[in-house]
Amino acid sequence: MNEILEITEDKMNKALDNLNDRLKNIRAGRANPSILDGVKVDYYGALTPLNSLATISVPEARKLQIKPFDKSCLSDIERAIYEANLGLTPNNNGELIFITIPELTEERRKEFVKQAKNMGEEAKIALRNIRQDSNNAIKKLEINEDEEQSLINDVQELINTYNKKIENRIKEKEEELMTI
Repeated sequence: MNEILEITEDKMNKALDNLNDRLKNIRAGRANPSILDGVKVDYYGALTPLNSLATISVPEARKLQIKPFDKSCLSDIERAIYEANLGLTPNNNGELIFITIPELTEERRKEFVKQAKNMGEEAKIALRNIRQDSNNAIKKLEINEDEEQSLINDVQELINTYNKKIENRIKEKEEELMTI
């Protein structure tokens, strides 16, 4: 019986981790190497993650610096960043690529907040699906009604806790986005 709760909590943790990973991709006007996590470079015919071809650092608050291990792939990296549609313009000086992160307008910030709230809502839907699966598993167990109701209440307590965590995470992201 406890294993159902453990599995449920593990799944809920994964849903929260997924939300956190997705929120990292919403930029707040500051340079963050994770902005480039999804960029894949066509390197000798193979799509390779950018972070395995170069070191990405933040020399200033709104600047990213990309230093490739192999200078011959500079133009490939530049092209991959353009094609990733991140709204970023890479500048190549022959050895390094610099990306200046533009200031966010008020309108753009509000769009990002709306996007973050949608991601939070999707995470809550995932939690509800997990709860449904757990409740179905509990009902299949051959236990008396009191134990069954107790387990269902425990699952509900878990979902309440994780819903609060999601709401807090979305509030943090909203504050981060709206801070100039």
